[in-house]
Amino acid sequence: MNIFPTKEQEFRLIDDQVETLNRLERRTEKSKNLTSEYTDKSFRGIINGNEFKIISSTIGKGAFCVMSGKVNSENGHVKVEIHKVFRILLSIILCFPVIGITVAILTGAEEFSPVFILVAILQILMIRFVFIGLAFKFLSKASLNRLRDVLDFEWVKN
Repeated sequence: MNIFPTKEQEFRLIDDQVETLNRLERRTEKSKNLTSEYTDKSFRGIINGNEFKIISSTIGKGAFCVMSGKVNSENGHVKVEIHKVFRILLSIILCFPVIGITVAILTGAEEFSPVFILVAILQILMIRFVFIGLAFKFLSKASLNRLRDVLDFEWVKN
């Protein structure tokens, strides 16, 4: 089980590789560090030949998912991950239940009980699968739909 979700998908190009890469170049603002910023383009990121590493330019939620992939002559693939900065912040949030229960026991506010361990585990699982999982599902879907619209390709069923 991964701590943070990822998504990998294959696609088939409708146009040729050169046209698809030109379209991606035109709609991507160059940025070494993948940060969110106001722009009239669809993406921000790096394009190296037929490989790319981009984020959606949507302010507030576009930088959550990083899309990296490769466009080959007839097909390609894309991998969607949570941005490194968000993984660090979410790791800290995942530690909150354990820290809270430890502080409560050490300060004497609560006596130790085995139920606390179960509660901490359930809280961590809820944060991971409900909050992080759903956020990733919706935001990655929005980013992938934007990529599909810009590059004009169709998904290959796995």
